[in-house]
Amino acid sequence: MNDPDLSDLNAFVAITKVRSFRAAARLRGVSASALSEAIRRLEARLGVRLLNRTTRSVTVTEAGQRLLERLGPALGEIAGALDAINSFRDSPTGTLRLNVPTIVAMHVLPPIVARFLAAHPGITLEVVSNDTFIDVLAAGFDAGIRYDERLERDMIAVPIGPRTQHFVAAGAPAYFAARGRPEHPRDLLEHACIGHRFASGVLAAWRFERDGEQVRFTPNGPLVASVMELEVGAATAGLGMIYTFEEFLRPAIQSGALLPVLHEWWESFSGPFLYYQSRTHMPAPLRAFIDFIKED
Repeated sequence: MNDPDLSDLNAFVAITKVRSFRAAARLRGVSASALSEAIRRLEARLGVRLLNRTTRSVTVTEAGQRLLERLGPALGEIAGALDAINSFRDSPTGTLRLNVPTIVAMHVLPPIVARFLAAHPGITLEVVSNDTFIDVLAAGFDAGIRYDERLERDMIAVPIGPRTQHFVAAGAPAYFAARGRPEHPRDLLEHACIGHRFASGVLAAWRFERDGEQVRFTPNGPLVASVMELEVGAATAGLGMIYTFEEFLRPAIQSGALLPVLHEWWESFSGPFLYYQSRTHMPAPLRAFIDFIKED
């Protein structure tokens, strides 16, 4: 039996992490058919089935699980050894994969990414926007960016971007002319409020606080959406009030299309964090990014 190719073994590990040929192909930048061919070669050389494949799922066989248990640490050591050489370069090379919320992708990362890639031309950055909490390592990412209440305890967190952010309540001038301005968050119960539903299916609550008094309720109004551009457009059209990240509303507020209200009640919270798992051999692109944001 010929020894299996290292790239085929890597393909096998990548597929088992996400349980999908297509998802693994996207993460590795290859076609699903190329990964399928790699698994076919690997199974032929080993003489056993490693994966059970249907049109809807990919599961690991008992033989595949046994191989995976021994293979994962070994490939990690190989990757670490190769990447240790990368640290001797003037500028490291390789791919850095990040999973981040939409707000971060749109309003936090752009200026950071531009400067980072200019300083490290050998690095390719892949950013996937995701507003649900996932296991970033299992999904094939090197690190994630999330807000503090969603950080896993066994992760290392590094601040990135603004350290304080706000939710802002606002409405169109025409809306306030017709309905009046709320003077207290409780007044919002009598107003049309545009709701935001997360990918998880949860409808975002509106929370306000001032001098120890807290008000929290589920918005009720003519529109519930999961696309911020649609929600902001509805608010500027006068369909109802909106309450979301200040960054999403800033252009409309600056142009006068939206008017902020209840300023003293706005929710404030700490900015996002880059989080990653402590590893003996950290990939050089990730180390470069961590060093960059610490110095930025």
